[in-house]
Amino acid sequence: MDFNPFTQPSNFVELLSSQQNVIFGNVSDSVSQSSPQVPLTDDSNFCEDSEAVPKERRTWTPSDDVLLISSWLNTSKDPVIGNEQRCNAFWKRIADYFSASRRLAGSEKRKASHCKNRWQKINDQVCKFAGAYEAASRERTSGQNENDVLKVAHEI
Repeated sequence: MDFNPFTQPSNFVELLSSQQNVIFGNVSDSVSQSSPQVPLTDDSNFCEDSEAVPKERRTWTPSDDVLLISSWLNTSKDPVIGNEQRCNAFWKRIADYFSASRRLAGSEKRKASHCKNRWQKINDQVCKFAGAYEAASRERTSGQNENDVLKVAHEI
């Protein structure tokens, strides 16, 4: 007969109250092979071990963005490797190139997934601006220079 713990209703209050009177001793004495309950011991530091200290987020600076763009360009335009590589390998190479920069000496390395996520945000913004610049260029009147077109594109 298969035992399925989800088919029988369980009462967690009874389980908790039954564990209140546990006397700690030798663990092998208090646990039998057929016992469905596991006694608590003094050595259980479950809460202390399971608390992970969250890492502080590092923000991307404009110089980091320029370096990431340079890493992406150098990696994607590599004539030896080309674009015949899987996504994970491609972004790992970009992260390695990014981390190898002298500008980032002494700082923590960024993961490939972080580089990919940041690149997607940058690429989205660049595509939106390229569309706005194209629209501003079509509306260009005589007497406007490139600075005027850029100003209109930023307003869009």
